[in-house]
Amino acid sequence: MASRLHARVGTLRQMEILLAVYRSGSITGAAEQLHLTQPTVSMQLSKLAESLDIALYYTVGKKICFTEAGEAAVQTAIEVLACFERLDMTLSGLKGLMQGTLSLSIVTTAKYFIPHLIGDFSQQNPQIDARFRVGNRRQIIEQLTAGLDDFYVFSHPPANDRLELIEFLSNRLVAIAPKSHPLAQKKRVTLSEFCQAPFLMREEGSGTRHAIDSYLAHLGCTLNVRMTIESNEAIKYAVMSGMGVSILSEHTLAFGDRTGLAILEVDQLSIVTHWYLVRLKNKPMSPVAKAFLDFIRQNSPRVFRINAEGDTP
Repeated sequence: MASRLHARVGTLRQMEILLAVYRSGSITGAAEQLHLTQPTVSMQLSKLAESLDIALYYTVGKKICFTEAGEAAVQTAIEVLACFERLDMTLSGLKGLMQGTLSLSIVTTAKYFIPHLIGDFSQQNPQIDARFRVGNRRQIIEQLTAGLDDFYVFSHPPANDRLELIEFLSNRLVAIAPKSHPLAQKKRVTLSEFCQAPFLMREEGSGTRHAIDSYLAHLGCTLNVRMTIESNEAIKYAVMSGMGVSILSEHTLAFGDRTGLAILEVDQLSIVTHWYLVRLKNKPMSPVAKAFLDFIRQNSPRVFRINAEGDTP
């Protein structure tokens, strides 16, 4: 006998609310995101749980923890709402329109160039609502596991046969020091000299740290890590203030102030990776996602070059 669950399960709006709570991690966050009151969000979730006849989440202090049933309901909500999103985009395409939502999750360093790409794409497609969230590599892998977005941007994507990796931009990491630092006065710096200097490192879980650790481990070099900092900008300004040396992506340095900063030529130090758009192979691409992928393939090097040249001191 066919299941009749669909006849008593809550509305699409309740699924949207459930997903907003899951993504934001709180009733308050979901209410703000959906422009609803907190009691309305709580009431709709209660109605959804009643229709399913099972608890979907519980609270520990202010933290919301989803039950196994809640996790299953969230994944179903993602699939159902994605189907309606694709239907809306398909119908818009049949009407000769390009509209819908583009959703990305990107690692921290990518925030220096992805907004420029999204900005140019949005200018060409003003009816598209583009959204992106930023986190370190570990956090974006969690987003990828949940499968909530169209694309994920990594310089070091996880190894997984379920993923399609689309390389679209090079990512060179460079050694930096304060202009007043003794190493900045040299045309060439030995790897040993660089590794002995006080080093400012990104946190565990960041793609930049992953690249640095992997490369230097291959060379058998150990850095003199003086401080761990969870921000590229904070590291850049800490270096400029004389607190130590570091290694950052060229994209971090291409935008904003670089006064007082020197790029070092370090022997044997040549860390070049690539940026990838990552997507789940089994997740159908919407017309909007396909349009963005085509745009990225055609324009990413040009857009980055133009914006970097216009912003670099």
